[in-house]
Amino acid sequence: MALIVQKYGGTSVGSVDRIQAVARRVQQTVQGGNAVVVVVSAMGKTTDGLVNLAKQISPNPCRREMDMLLSTGEQVSIALMSMALQELGQPAISLTGAQVGIVTEAEYSRARILEIKTKRLQHHLEQGKVVVVAGFQGISSIDDLEITTLGRGGSDTSAVALAAALKANLCEIYTDVPGILTTDPRIVPQAKLMDEITCDEMLELASLGAKVLHPRAVEIAKNYGVPLVVRSSWSDEPGTKVISPIPKPRPLVGLEITKTVDAVGFDADQAKVALLRVPDRPGIAARLFGEIARQNVDVDLIIQSIHEGNSNDIAFTVVKDMLVKAEAVAEAIAPALRSHLTNSEEAEVMVEKRIAKISIAGAGMIGRPGIAAQMFKALAEANVNIEMISTSEVKVSCVIAEDECDRAIKALCEAFEVEDSPLLPPTVVTESADSPPVRGVALDTNQAQIAIRYVPNRPGMAAQIFGALAEKNISVDTIIQSQRCRIINGTPARDIAFTVAQADAEAARIALEALAASTGCGEVKVDTNVAKVSIVGSGMAGQPGVAARFFESLAQQNVNIQMITTSEIKISCVVTKEDGIKALQAVHEAFGLAGKDIVEVPA
Repeated sequence: MALIVQKYGGTSVGSVDRIQAVARRVQQTVQGGNAVVVVVSAMGKTTDGLVNLAKQISPNPCRREMDMLLSTGEQVSIALMSMALQELGQPAISLTGAQVGIVTEAEYSRARILEIKTKRLQHHLEQGKVVVVAGFQGISSIDDLEITTLGRGGSDTSAVALAAALKANLCEIYTDVPGILTTDPRIVPQAKLMDEITCDEMLELASLGAKVLHPRAVEIAKNYGVPLVVRSSWSDEPGTKVISPIPKPRPLVGLEITKTVDAVGFDADQAKVALLRVPDRPGIAARLFGEIARQNVDVDLIIQSIHEGNSNDIAFTVVKDMLVKAEAVAEAIAPALRSHLTNSEEAEVMVEKRIAKISIAGAGMIGRPGIAAQMFKALAEANVNIEMISTSEVKVSCVIAEDECDRAIKALCEAFEVEDSPLLPPTVVTESADSPPVRGVALDTNQAQIAIRYVPNRPGMAAQIFGALAEKNISVDTIIQSQRCRIINGTPARDIAFTVAQADAEAARIALEALAASTGCGEVKVDTNVAKVSIVGSGMAGQPGVAARFFESLAQQNVNIQMITTSEIKISCVVTKEDGIKALQAVHEAFGLAGKDIVEVPA
């Protein structure tokens, strides 16, 4: 007999008819010879309604009382679902997060799960009952009985955590779409259903705003090897499998309090090519990387900094054997670019052969401010200067001088309590040998771009900048350090730019202006009129031309790229907000991701 955990979202249980339809589906699963745990969200827009009620009472309600209030939404759902099952003749019992033994941090509104005491739940399963559990909630301790909630997407997290604690055979996430799609079907109706996706790809897409599955749920699935499927509540289609790697053994106590960083790695077989002062206009990146792809050169990291005047910088790394070809392409293109600039700002090619890439990686980095700052601080204390920075949701990479690599690795292993470091960087493992180069495309319009001009080019400055943000609990997304060096008051200086959630932009500006005044940095600039377009795919590695196709699709729509950053499985471009939807649609089409039929999304 298999044990299956099923989770149904608010739309799936939004009315009595839908609750009864879900009950019939659950009964069919039981009749197939399975034990079933059902996790449900609050009905429809119940949570929004409760939030609005609270705001009518207080503009800034107490977080404890908000958790008390919001937890009631799921209690309505579980009671009705249990009744519906009982009416079908299926024994069932509803349990709140507290009753089922979901123990969390003592942190209202955003608690993480510490452990799940499964004794009571298993007792009811042994009696043949379907156990209907309230998602999104737990208690801070068995003694205090303080109700806590898990934050946005908390029911997904509850379901996958229960599957991990029970060692379930399968966790099914039921939603209002047929599975995980190649992009948002509201923007591209021809978005195609994926048969499968790796955990790492899903982590990136979920963190980029794909709301079908919460990143914390994917993180747990990856850490504990939970078999996970996303399916439609309205059909019997198989949905999308989320493939987990074989996990390392780990305790179920501290379930969501995992090590933030699992691996520290390095790659000394790297060289850097930078084009400084290239024209800030559409098509430049497409032209450069198109020619690089035609020379069959595979590029690793790519960064493009914010513009200065009418120009900006593009830098990339390649393996050392490919440097001659890459440099030749850059040198060949540079003269053509110079004609678009004034004589005082000629495009210039800069090559560095003796560099290394060092990386930290881990699913536990998601949603935890300060990880990049901790990395930069460890490097600063080891007197290691950072030449390039590239980030993703589960990885931060820095390019440093080759002769500083050993010292940097030692410092990072100590800082993150990692015992050893692999020779190759901690890349994402592709679980399927025939993974497509691009699995999905995402658009995030809720970001703001922040730039700090003329940051002194010395160890420790990045640590101070991102440490100041971490103190304000501000999570940073894309981070880019410019390649162009200015001499300000006798000190070399570079620009550092990054993106944060728009809601955090003002707090970030205030914190950084204070820091800039005390450290000799230049002005802090904030731009909220930006969007981030990203492609994700485990099959990118070893396939020259993916970046070029991405950039070319934007150039054809006359979309100018403001920033570029990459990881092994993701390329992101920051563009203006008004270009965001056009850019997403163009990129989705460029990689042939459209399906034959238009995907219907239920109202």
